[in-house]
Amino acid sequence: MARVKTPRGNGRTEQANPQIELTHDIKKSVVPINLEDEIRRRAYEIYEQRGYLPGRDYEDWLTAEREIVARYNGRSA
Repeated sequence: MARVKTPRGNGRTEQANPQIELTHDIKKSVVPINLEDEIRRRAYEIYEQRGYLPGRDYEDWLTAEREIVARYNGRSA
């Protein structure tokens, strides 16, 4: 169990309460730290699935972006 110092300054420690109450609702859709990196990875996967054929990079990016944004908004692409 975690131990924390008390604000009394007398050097004593008390055990921290392991049960934490959440006082707010957790968001249903969580956005990744770097959405652009996730879209880039998905666009490359699409490029791979097409057999590495060049010339559709913009379309691959838009498709990946649509899929990723829909996933985080709770909709199917």
